Amino acid sequence: MMSRLSDDRSRAAIAASIEKRRVDTRGLLFRTLLQACLLLTLALLAVLIISVVTNSTDQLGTRLGDFLSGTLRSQSGDDRLGVHQGIYGSLWIAVIVAVLAFPVGIGAAVYLEEYAPRNRFTEFVEVNIRNLAGVPSVVYGLLGLALLVKGNLFGLDRLTGGSSTLSAGITLAILALPIVVITAGEAVRAVPVELREGAYGVGATKWEMIRTQVLPYAAPGILTGTLLSMARAVGEAAPLILVGAISGRLGSDPGLLDLSALTDQFTALPIVITTWTVQSGRDVGFTAAAASAIVVLLVFVLLMNSAAIGLRNRFEKKRG
Repeated sequence: MMSRLSDDRSRAAIAASIEKRRVDTRGLLFRTLLQACLLLTLALLAVLIISVVTNSTDQLGTRLGDFLSGTLRSQSGDDRLGVHQGIYGSLWIAVIVAVLAFPVGIGAAVYLEEYAPRNRFTEFVEVNIRNLAGVPSVVYGLLGLALLVKGNLFGLDRLTGGSSTLSAGITLAILALPIVVITAGEAVRAVPVELREGAYGVGATKWEMIRTQVLPYAAPGILTGTLLSMARAVGEAAPLILVGAISGRLGSDPGLLDLSALTDQFTALPIVITTWTVQSGRDVGFTAAAASAIVVLLVFVLLMNSAAIGLRNRFEKKRG
């Protein structure tokens, strides 16, 4: 009886202590600051989006189809002004990045996490991969210029056509590769040990364990990482300028599925936006054109995001 009374008193004392600690002034202040930071970020983002969308109405609101099918022009009032050539360049750059960076990056991440021995050399490689992810994009542009445009290493300049969509795609694939490796590695590392042990427990080999347990479980995280790398690659302008993207008029207007144009001169949406923003100083009409190109680029990125989110949700349902 006395022990029960003592336990009840102890529980009451603990409950009273917890009750006193519930009012955490510093915690409330910290949470308020975090909420203020979030609201400020959302407000700035809303102002930017509203400003861009408002400025784009002169082009997208009156001639959306013509703007999407038009080409680069020297005057903003030209009826044939548009971003078709920029869409072609950005689309194929995204495809090249996906084809080159994603398989190599995911494969490297799986090897480093599942197969590579834990030693100084592996740590050295991982540290350098993380350092490469923080290298300014202009450095990758110089690498693409030296190897793919001006260099004669293994005849790569003849293979890619020099300043071409293919050179730009390879350069941005190299830029995105460290990000893919890091994010995919984090996703693989987050797979519970119990899944690996359970697979080994039923007699699975290491490859079977990775294929049936690790990769399906890590797929949502891997897709998120590849999406981030793709969004960065598609929005970069500095490497494209160094690789030789055209900021003036292009002679050809290839179809979106015209593979022969991959080795020709090119432009992309970030270059179009940069060029028209600069030209708005002499021709005010390019302000609306640049805003419209920004909206097109945002929609392009959002469509990729939607596809990746759909795939991620599908994998998460299977994992569940």
